[in-house]
Amino acid sequence: MSAEDLESYESEMELALYREYRDVVNLFSYVVETDRRFYLSNHVDLQVRSAGGEVFFEITMSDAWVWDVYRSARFVRTVRVLTFKDVNVEELAKQDLQLPH
Repeated sequence: MSAEDLESYESEMELALYREYRDVVNLFSYVVETDRRFYLSNHVDLQVRSAGGEVFFEITMSDAWVWDVYRSARFVRTVRVLTFKDVNVEELAKQDLQLPH
């Protein structure tokens, strides 16, 4: 496989992932951004912990979707993340429910 083929493959995978994100984002209530991953989730529990003088974050999410090109199963029931970097949790605005005429 040439470098050009590999680059084309990676671009196609990233585009497919973006399209999947666009299709599923309305199913979730929160966006969680860590230093390594991006998640969509319906329940987020963020705890600040300390051990040995170090502060870290423990994030537990349920009913989640993981932004990861190389992951075959992006929907997960429960995710637990530990990180020493900042965490961004944002609640998504829900669209008004529109009933069919």
